[in-house]
Amino acid sequence: MASIFAGLDPAAYKPHALHDSERMWPETNCYIDLWIEVLSSLKLPPEAMLGFTMGQDFEGDQFTFFKAPLEDLEALYGIRCTELAIYDKVERHVPEQIDRGRLCLVEMDSFYMPDTQGVGYRREHGKTTVAINRLDLAGRELDYFHNGGFFQLSGEDFDGLFQLHLTDEDLPFLPYTEFAKFPQTKPGEAAIRQTSRQLLVFHFRRRPVANPIRAFAAVFPAQVEALAERPFGFFHKYAFNTLRQLGANFELAGSHLDWLSADFAEVSAQARRISEVAKSVQFQLARAITRKKFEPLQTALDPAADAWDSMMGLLEQKL
Repeated sequence: MASIFAGLDPAAYKPHALHDSERMWPETNCYIDLWIEVLSSLKLPPEAMLGFTMGQDFEGDQFTFFKAPLEDLEALYGIRCTELAIYDKVERHVPEQIDRGRLCLVEMDSFYMPDTQGVGYRREHGKTTVAINRLDLAGRELDYFHNGGFFQLSGEDFDGLFQLHLTDEDLPFLPYTEFAKFPQTKPGEAAIRQTSRQLLVFHFRRRPVANPIRAFAAVFPAQVEALAERPFGFFHKYAFNTLRQLGANFELAGSHLDWLSADFAEVSAQARRISEVAKSVQFQLARAITRKKFEPLQTALDPAADAWDSMMGLLEQKL
C-alpha cells in the first residue's frame, strides 16, 4: 500500500518540539499544526515558515485564523500546494495522488476521528483538515496528520469519514482538498534562513496599523457578557477563535524569532508575554462566565496589548 512517508508508524510517532506538551499552546489550529508535522517528517525546519504570525489582526468577532501562505511554502521549501478538484469520490482521488508522491490535505469531519477523543469524537460534527499519508480502501484504514500528531483510524470511523454509507443516488461527499507537490531536491538550511528573514520583513510591513489586542479589549467584556447567556459549550468555540488563536499565534512568533537569530531574544520575549496573558485570560474568561462578573475583564488584556506595542517597536528597530 503506497504512502507518502514510507514506514511512518502512528504508534511510534514523536511530534515536533513545537507541539511539546510543556508549551503554553501545544496545539494551535488544525492547518498550521499539520504543516508543522509534515515539514518535520520531510526533515525541514517548520520554524522557518512562521513569519506570517506578524500579520495577525482582530477581525471584529475573532482573531485571524493564521495559516502558512502557500506562496511562503513554495519560496521556503519548494513545496507547491494548490486546490485539488474533487469531482469523484474523494477516496478515489487520494490514492492517485499518493501514487504520484503528492500529499492530500482534506477537510474532514472530526466526529469520526478518534484522536479528537473528549472534544469532537462521536460527540460533535466539526470541520477540520487532515493530511493523508496512507489510505487503504480494502482494509478500511487511514494514516493521517492532524493537529499535533500522526494517527490511524479504521473500520466504522473510516466508513463515516468517507461517507461510505451513501449510495450512487445520494449527493456525493466533495470536501475541499489541496494537494502538495514536493520538490525533487530540498533547499539547504542557509537558503531557507535567508528566505525566512526576507519573509519576516515582508509580513512585518503588513502588520495591522492599529494594535489588534486593544481593539479586542475594547469589545471583549461585552462579548463575554453576551456569551454568558448562551449554553456553556459555546465558550469553547469563542475561546478557540479569540484567545487561543491570539496566544498560539504569538507563541509561534516567539519560536520563529528564536530560530532566526539570538539577536531577536528581546522581541521574542514580548511575543511570549502576549501568549502568556492570553492563556491566563482564558481561565479568567471561564470564571467570569460562571460567576457573571465581567468587570475584571476590562483591563485583563492590557499587559498583552502593551507587549504587542513593545514587540513591534523593537522589531522595527531590528529590521
